[in-house]
Amino acid sequence: MAVSFDPAIIARLRAAEEVEIETSAAPGAIRHRTIIWIVVDEHDRVFIRSVRGPVGRWYREALANPNVSLEVDGRVIPVRVDGASDAERVEATSHALRIKYARSRASLAAMLREVTLPTTLELLPA
Repeated sequence: MAVSFDPAIIARLRAAEEVEIETSAAPGAIRHRTIIWIVVDEHDRVFIRSVRGPVGRWYREALANPNVSLEVDGRVIPVRVDGASDAERVEATSHALRIKYARSRASLAAMLREVTLPTTLELLPA
């Protein structure tokens, strides 16, 4: 059985336009915060993607140290990132982005560029 978030957290993440992700290059290293988009697909899977592609600092740090946290509506949620560059999860993320951020055309286009697709990450409860 897949590990999933509490339904109340899923609802918060689904409603949030932006969240802050806190990452560090290694346990105990300086932590950095970045505002990012977040989506929840129809299977209640939570995804994020780096708009800067693989050069984004938060993305590189999340790969190096997958225990990160999100801040949404003033609440800190510990999460773990899992690479999600397989075709099914990449498309699920792209589809959810197209629906949630349809009004943000230029930013949405940046999130759907070929270079950003492999930076799709699934978030799991920590």
